[in-house]
Amino acid sequence: MKRMEVLLPRPFDRGFDYLVPQGMDIAVGDYVRVPFGSKPMIGVVWGEATSDVPAQKCKNISEHFDHLPPMSDAMRRFIDWTAAYTLAPRGMVLKMTMPQAEGVMQPQLQTLLCWNADAPVPSQPKRAAVAQWLVEHGAATREDVKRETGASDAIIRAMVLANMIEVISQVAAPSVQHFGDHHAPKLNESQQLASANLRETIGQGFSVTLMDGVTGSGKTEVYFDWIEQQLNNLAASNVVSGIPSFPQRRESLSPLVQSVTEIPASGASAFAGMTQQKMPQADSQILVMLPEIALTNQWVQRFEKRFGAAAVVWHSTITPAQRRQQWQAIANGSARVVVGARSSLYLPYKKLVGIVVDEEHEPSYKQEDGVSYQARDMAVVRAKLENIPIILATATPSIETMRNVQLGKYQRVTLGERFARPEGVALELIDLRIDKPEKGEWLSPTLKRAMKEVLEQGAQVLLFLNRKGYAPLVLCRHCGYRFECPNCSAWMVQYKQSPRLQCHHCHTSMKMPDACPACQEPDQLVACGPGVERIDEEVRALFPTCNVRCVSGDDTDVQDTLNAMIDGRADIIIGTQLLAKGHHFPKLALVGVVDADLGLAGGDLRACERTYQLLHQLAGRAGREVAAGRAMLQTVQPDHPVMQALKAADRDGFLAAEMSQREQAGWPPYGRLAALLLDGANEQRVQQAARHLVQQAPRINGLRVLGPAPAPLSRLKNQYRFRILIKTPLDFALQKTLREWLARVPMPSGVRLKVDIDPYQFL
Repeated sequence: MKRMEVLLPRPFDRGFDYLVPQGMDIAVGDYVRVPFGSKPMIGVVWGEATSDVPAQKCKNISEHFDHLPPMSDAMRRFIDWTAAYTLAPRGMVLKMTMPQAEGVMQPQLQTLLCWNADAPVPSQPKRAAVAQWLVEHGAATREDVKRETGASDAIIRAMVLANMIEVISQVAAPSVQHFGDHHAPKLNESQQLASANLRETIGQGFSVTLMDGVTGSGKTEVYFDWIEQQLNNLAASNVVSGIPSFPQRRESLSPLVQSVTEIPASGASAFAGMTQQKMPQADSQILVMLPEIALTNQWVQRFEKRFGAAAVVWHSTITPAQRRQQWQAIANGSARVVVGARSSLYLPYKKLVGIVVDEEHEPSYKQEDGVSYQARDMAVVRAKLENIPIILATATPSIETMRNVQLGKYQRVTLGERFARPEGVALELIDLRIDKPEKGEWLSPTLKRAMKEVLEQGAQVLLFLNRKGYAPLVLCRHCGYRFECPNCSAWMVQYKQSPRLQCHHCHTSMKMPDACPACQEPDQLVACGPGVERIDEEVRALFPTCNVRCVSGDDTDVQDTLNAMIDGRADIIIGTQLLAKGHHFPKLALVGVVDADLGLAGGDLRACERTYQLLHQLAGRAGREVAAGRAMLQTVQPDHPVMQALKAADRDGFLAAEMSQREQAGWPPYGRLAALLLDGANEQRVQQAARHLVQQAPRINGLRVLGPAPAPLSRLKNQYRFRILIKTPLDFALQKTLREWLARVPMPSGVRLKVDIDPYQFL
């Protein structure tokens, strides 16, 4: 019997051999069910078996999901590439492509009605009309029969009971997205030029284009135009010559593939020199990635208005039924435009012809749990493997992306002026050392006056503070006791609207006590520092007649709050960084940042870059349509380079200075980083394992091992954590070195090791 290797969504780096039963037609990429241990499991046929396992020890493939098209070669190469780059087991990468496999793989059945040929023709007119229509049209849904014949449910039910109508079930045919009439806005001169440049990428194979446009310049409409051209164009196929299939065992990587796995994903330069072949195809699929679920609704509404039909939405909150329907539509090619969060990148598209990464600078594109990857960089890799163009859109490009533009790896188109109000946003720094808030308050007199002026003009205000809850810390004035999470090395955050203390890391929650648990003194607990709820309290006291909304990422009514701002029902919105992510508030005139210095604390190498991006994006929410825009940043460091760059609107100068510092220190993108995180319930055992791992590090020129040291968040969910940072030059074979090093040092019982290539978080 024929033997095939099947990769399973389990933490294994290899597939397992299975026999193909006679009469079952199996090909590489097919989805199959196989016995594994004590239960069946769904996997993907990865190739012909090459192991020397005796045939009598191999089990049979149980089921072939022939209603699904096979996983493409490009998709399987992408899974192998991701696993090799991130040092994750291939099975765990496969798992990302088939979430809830048992659910999404099951065929979607459709219930149809058909006429029983043996039944007599009914004499009643309404039944006769149903019979005649079914004879002429064959099987049809109940809704179609009712609509076309005017029959009621009662009539159809009676005909079914009389065996005149047979009820059958069959696999539902794919319903292909069709985009009809649309309302394309008239693009300004800058947008037209950018659009013309982007159109040149269609059908020309792989390319990366940074669409660098100021906030409010209409980047979305420009890439909408590109999407329209892609959907109407006979785009290039995904045929790439010169790229061998990835091997079945990573140990036998060919020299070509080895070079691919050892380069930074943001460059994707190891693919240089591979020849590309174009072939016309009639159908096409486009993926648009957004950094936050909260952006999806507004984007979908704009898309539907523009194209006359909705895009397929993919993110973690869709229902299981939606997940199955949409996963299958993506796999069979009937979903032509997909919008989703980072997980949408690992869906098995049938005919992907283009990718858009909106707000490419956003740190939320970094996946921290499970397989650790940077979705923006992996999107570039997937575009290369699919031989298609990709657009990275932002007003504040990441330094990694700007470096690739400098090196000529990425093209760049610019949008230098706003679409509706080209005058831009007036930005002012408020020095809190001089312009101090009143005692017990957090808004300066200058900011409060500006808010009053804007509200009197009928415009809206946005206040930003990147802290959830009412206060980040609660302590006892009598004995100094501080409320710390029992499971994490973090303070409990006070929530006042639903009185409780909560940890934002493990979500432990407790009722706010009336007395200090240490000294038992009543009425001595005091909130230290502000959260968004505390700012909300202050604003409502200042402007009691205004409609004030407060929002953070863990609220359940986020979309209602955002809609209230969009349609003008709200006067003031207060929130966390969720508000900085690409929202369009037509009547927003003033943005006030309560604590602009908050992101500069800590030792994160990207702290300045992220703070600049965040504050720049926030300022860009103001003055987009009906009112001139103002942004006021409250700070105690007005002379900080980030604040001065924002005040001077000198983005390029800030980027140049930041890149120069990174280059001198050898930090990314001028060097490479990997993080090793060890955790476990026994602190001493974890620390000893971390020290032993460092002692066994290879002595290689260019490899610098920093640590081990307790992580800044040294205890998380009752697990003690130690970090090791690996720093190397760009041309260092980082993955190969780590793979060989870690294979020599098994982890002791109770200690877990996580590898993070290109880390973004250092907690």
